Amino acid sequence: MHGPLSNLLSYRALLVGVAVAGLAAGAIASVLGLTWTGWAWTAGTLPILAALVLEIATSLRRGEVGLDLIAALSMSAALAFGVPLAGNVVALMYAGGQFLESYAEGRARQEMTALLGRVAHTAMRYLDGLLEETPIETLMPGDRILVRHGEVVPVDGSLASATALLDQSALTGESMPAEKHSGDEILSGSTNVGDAFQLRTARAAAESTYANIVRLVQQAQESKAPSERLADRYAIWFLLATLLIAGAAWWLSGDRIRALAVLVVATPCPLILALPVAIISGMSRAAKAGVLIKSGGALEALAKIQTAILDKTGTLTFGQAKVGDVRTVEGWTGEEVLRLAASLDQASGHVIADALVVDARQRGLALSSPSGISEVAGTGLSGMVDGHHVVVGGSRFVHDRARRGDPYALRTGIPEGNVVVAVAVDEALAGIITLIDEVRPDASAMLEALRGAGIHRVVIASGDRQDVVDSVAGSLGLSDAFGELDPAKKVEIVVRERERAPTMMVGDGVNDAPALASADVGVAMGARGSAASSESADVVLLVDRLDNLTVAVNIAHRTRRIALQSVLAGLGLSVVAMVAAAFGFLPPVAGALVQEAIDIAVILNALRALR
Repeated sequence: MHGPLSNLLSYRALLVGVAVAGLAAGAIASVLGLTWTGWAWTAGTLPILAALVLEIATSLRRGEVGLDLIAALSMSAALAFGVPLAGNVVALMYAGGQFLESYAEGRARQEMTALLGRVAHTAMRYLDGLLEETPIETLMPGDRILVRHGEVVPVDGSLASATALLDQSALTGESMPAEKHSGDEILSGSTNVGDAFQLRTARAAAESTYANIVRLVQQAQESKAPSERLADRYAIWFLLATLLIAGAAWWLSGDRIRALAVLVVATPCPLILALPVAIISGMSRAAKAGVLIKSGGALEALAKIQTAILDKTGTLTFGQAKVGDVRTVEGWTGEEVLRLAASLDQASGHVIADALVVDARQRGLALSSPSGISEVAGTGLSGMVDGHHVVVGGSRFVHDRARRGDPYALRTGIPEGNVVVAVAVDEALAGIITLIDEVRPDASAMLEALRGAGIHRVVIASGDRQDVVDSVAGSLGLSDAFGELDPAKKVEIVVRERERAPTMMVGDGVNDAPALASADVGVAMGARGSAASSESADVVLLVDRLDNLTVAVNIAHRTRRIALQSVLAGLGLSVVAMVAAAFGFLPPVAGALVQEAIDIAVILNALRALR
């Protein structure tokens, strides 16, 4: 443990030491028959009481009334009623409970903290045929680096060696190593568990997957304490019940020590111990599974979700157009049509053009340099390739420029929603290329798992064409699908769904950021995606995998269930002990020991959320 949490742990350990020293000094004085026994116990109580009063004053200035007030009342009453031993025991139990909470919270945060500890700072870069160690900040896209056995991959890139064996558990939660082959994408944050391999960097270190993960983890660790959202909801009622029972015990029996015993038994309370431990444990467990939940409030809200709104592109589909089929007229081969089209499309910045170029290169086709380019933005372009006049674009665009052949005649049987690119060479149709944005293979299983987790309504909201969205919805058995949406319309759909039930929005692009922020829970797909969506989201799937979404929902359900079990059981036992103290069956010192046993039990139960 490092940083603020480590400092807090040390501070609370010091308070425990003060209480123990006072208790021990008073015990020794009592055995020796010395007269300053009470002063020793008072000295062991006052520093803890003073620190507690400062914390309470700070909370009151923020308009918050917490359960720490009970601990302050019990210590003050013990000193005022001439029972300093009880005050010292309460001080020790309270300080010990706070220390135990900090220690358990640190244990629960280990998985999140481990993510921060895996950051690579240097890399072995090839320069003029030689290897040099360089800070990762100096790496640029296109650099070639060597990743040695046991090292963490510092930046995103593609494998330049034949094979590599990677431990991706920090990103995906999977324990089994993944084998990669030449050209495969390698994400930063993975650990090389095989032989050394070469990596061709794809982006700067600050823009890589793991850098974004680290930034998001730090943001999550700096968020508001997770106990406040749920604990403070019930704090005032428990405080009133405690004061009522203590007052009734004093009034009915005439014995103020019974009132003191009731206050002692109520200190510290399971609400302020079990809740933060359970929620931080759940957040840590999710981080181990590849899901970053930014706050305890987000985890609690995730457990209540009944409606999921999913963006299509990059969420239900891969978000990358791929060549699905090439149909040609007589005299042409599919590879030659694709080669000419991709050669021309090197001059275009359109996403469809990029897809054709990438696919052609993956097939090993030798692309030529185009010339005489004329482009109609978003529609098509023409130019010279290897001495031929080539036209590439939509069916209408090519049809109007080709004297022979009709692109529409080749489209028979192509499903709705597929993008079709037509290609003409020397004013004659050569063929058409079909591009598809494939539905993720795990999408159907993910939707079924979400329904099993209590999410009964699933809606698609996309900026893509309505016919494309309907095609994806039909393949997944979804009836509610909205297409051609701008960011404002996505927000409208989120707001409308929230009026019916708690709603989760899942997306990955800049245009999804407003909708993510408007939902009860916003979920961003992949830490490498849009920075705007990751910042707006409450939950970030660290890698681009849909099955982690159901993992997050299930962890949220289990964590909330364990938290409530811990609180209800702890409060129930505390109330029973308070009643026993009110009737005189539990004196103050014994009551403090009983309550400490209850607190330890609920904290241990809360730690089950780590499993």
